[in-house]
Amino acid sequence: MLYYALMFLVVGLIANALNLLGVSAVAVQMSWILFLIGVVLLVVHLVSGRTPRTT
Repeated sequence: MLYYALMFLVVGLIANALNLLGVSAVAVQMSWILFLIGVVLLVVHLVSGRTPRTT
């Protein structure tokens, strides 16, 4: 999830450098949303404290 957030951020920065403001705004917004989802999933994983099962 964080990988995709970083990729959208890179696309947004490149689009901004090329003066494509609409594409840049959407890409940066998507990167922010994906980053927040990734952080929430990470926190849920850490708080749950589940350990891997061994067989």
